[in-house]
Amino acid sequence: MKISYGKLRVPLQRVVERDGRHDVLAAEVSVEVLGENFVAAYTEGDNSEVVATDTMKNFILRESLAYEGDTLEGLIVHLGKGFLATYPVMEAVRMTGREHRFDRLSGKLFAREYGDHGVATAHLDATGLTDLRSGRENLQLLKVTGSAFTRFARDDYTTLPERVDRPLFVRMDVHWRYGDPEHDHVDSREVRDQLAATFDDFVSESIQHLVHEMGIRMLDRWPEIAEVRFEAENHTRDPAGDNDGERRIYTDPFPAQGLITLTLERG
Repeated sequence: MKISYGKLRVPLQRVVERDGRHDVLAAEVSVEVLGENFVAAYTEGDNSEVVATDTMKNFILRESLAYEGDTLEGLIVHLGKGFLATYPVMEAVRMTGREHRFDRLSGKLFAREYGDHGVATAHLDATGLTDLRSGRENLQLLKVTGSAFTRFARDDYTTLPERVDRPLFVRMDVHWRYGDPEHDHVDSREVRDQLAATFDDFVSESIQHLVHEMGIRMLDRWPEIAEVRFEAENHTRDPAGDNDGERRIYTDPFPAQGLITLTLERG
């Protein structure tokens, strides 16, 4: 029997003022408690060792206020260490965080954005932090020229024409793992900017070609990253109407997306 329990998606906004400038760390945080010390609650209805999930929610909120750092990764590691120190009955915890994105407009004004956002997952046990993964999810990037898809396999089922230059609209999630989880963490917004820059200047022959180049450049730029994984979907629109070369129009494609995945590990 394998068991776990916890609290999902505790929302929080922590505001810190420094020299008249305000910073916002907003996220939803989940905790999953691992181990065999709660078996009796399942088999006998004995809750004497059970830490109520409402208690976990209160712990996350109070200890997030005490957190002195500024990153999502740092926050969930801080909370995970706190859970294990406060409740020895917990053998291990898996902490996850999902950024609620607020983009700065001034020293005190922020705009809530619902597009791409940072994520992080940490695993901790009695030995300390054993694994830390970060990511940026729901990136949606459109490049109107400088992408191709040609020389692919064809048979009687193939109707897609070759396109030597096409607009390419992708939605992607990228996640990465650190060689040393205690190392300084990579800002996922910088990863987003790096991926966008690669998309902009790299002439790709396919989405597979594109994400491979993105991964290679990430590993080159950030030596602390040991592994990077992509999940990319092709959302490219279909051409419509009589395009005259200067003006082109596209419409939504058939509602099923191509999926491309890639994992690169540092050699």
